Amino acid sequence: MGQSVTVLEKPSNRPGIVRFEINRILTGMGHERYRADQPIEGDRPPDVLARRLFERGGIETVSIYSNVITVDLGRGSDTDGIAEIIGDLYTYYRPGVEVPDAASFGASAD
Repeated sequence: MGQSVTVLEKPSNRPGIVRFEINRILTGMGHERYRADQPIEGDRPPDVLARRLFERGGIETVSIYSNVITVDLGRGSDTDGIAEIIGDLYTYYRPGVEVPDAASFGASAD
């Protein structure tokens, strides 16, 4: 469950750089840049997405501006699975995750 995100992969003129355009705005007018060798402190959607992409491996930097995610792949890496990671950004209920009920939010079960 959650909001589906449409992802379009677009190659760039530079080898190893790939752009992904989505149907959601992640940063507004701000530009976020993340490096694999630096910790990501926040929990905003661009922060969460960058962490997930780095967990995949094979990525050196992630830049996010509005609805465009630019990925700098590591040497010998490909884009397999990246679009799926981006598309699942707002999918909250995954296998093994308990779905909340009314009691989880403090409502009585009358």
